[in-house]
Amino acid sequence: MSSTRVIKANGIDLFIREAGQGPLVMLCHGWPELSYSWRHQIPALAAAGFHVVAPDMRGYGQSAAPADVSAYSIFDTVGDIVGLVQALGESKAMVVGHDWGAPVAWHAALFRPDIFTAVAG
Repeated sequence: MSSTRVIKANGIDLFIREAGQGPLVMLCHGWPELSYSWRHQIPALAAAGFHVVAPDMRGYGQSAAPADVSAYSIFDTVGDIVGLVQALGESKAMVVGHDWGAPVAWHAALFRPDIFTAVAG
């Protein structure tokens, strides 16, 4: 069973679902979905020994939705995932993306290979 909370990262509030302990796995949802879309994968990954975190991406669900459209660039969305890793006290993570979350995952690994050790889209 996953728990939920709000974490400040990259200057905004991000709602997350999380479960498990171990290496960090970030799950980025697509449009028009929410972190809830990962409800089947979260417990399976947690049972496999991972700390799984799925945020409501910027502008979705219970996460902050900046009014300025320029606040939704790939740099901002990747920055949110980087900020979450840091806010969780971690230095490394794996990142998985679905639909619009896939480019976020790919760019996270491209921009910050020092943080993201594996990527799946």
